[in-house]
Amino acid sequence: MKVIEMRGVKRYYKLAEEVTVRALRGVDFLADAGEFISVMGPSGSGKSTLMNILGCLDKPSEGFYSLDGIETSTSDSDTFAMIRNKKIGFVFQAFNLLARTTALENVELPLFYSRRKDFVFKERAALMLNEVGLGDRMDHLPNQLSGGQQQRVAIARAMVNDPAFILADEPTGNLDTEMTLEIMSLFQSLNNRGKTIIMVTHEPELAAYTKRTVTLRDGEIVSDRILEERHDAAGDLAKWKALHSILTGNEAAGAA
Repeated sequence: MKVIEMRGVKRYYKLAEEVTVRALRGVDFLADAGEFISVMGPSGSGKSTLMNILGCLDKPSEGFYSLDGIETSTSDSDTFAMIRNKKIGFVFQAFNLLARTTALENVELPLFYSRRKDFVFKERAALMLNEVGLGDRMDHLPNQLSGGQQQRVAIARAMVNDPAFILADEPTGNLDTEMTLEIMSLFQSLNNRGKTIIMVTHEPELAAYTKRTVTLRDGEIVSDRILEERHDAAGDLAKWKALHSILTGNEAAGAA
């Protein structure tokens, strides 16, 4: 089943009467349910523009974009907002959690906006926090959580409406190595259970944890390849912790 179907998508920005930036120059992009795709490219390649169109934050100047069977290019503003809320789960680099709101309340927010009637809000939010390993942190405020825990809350919030796919924009950019591996391990676990994930990143090391890498340059897709063997984030995390334990143990022994 095609979750995403883009055909001939172009995006132009007019900066002045005679200056037009062609951010996307005719992109064809398909994604099936259950894929884990990384989108890469240098600065100015068009990956942020592609992310904005994928996330229904912007519309193409030309071309066709269907999300989960809904043709978005001709949608009115209300339908566009509904698509964003119900069909896409956003995960950002900066977490974007409400500072004075508990983890549980942060995860509940999209349910209030979507007015879902098929979920009991607190039960659904609690289920998502348990799924990301934060069942014992539901009443904590963001400043009482580590960076990795805050991103887990953001991922739970992204999943709470059962979206067609999760769109993650540099989701580990503010995290250290251990927290990065934890988040990538979580993404792989969610993907293994069928969740579709598209991750925008500039780091090849992170793309190695996905199943497919799409690379843009000058507003066009120049590479679209399936990764034959993706790295195992949980295994890499275990190795990192073992090495860190050895190193810190040696430091402590030397200090003694």
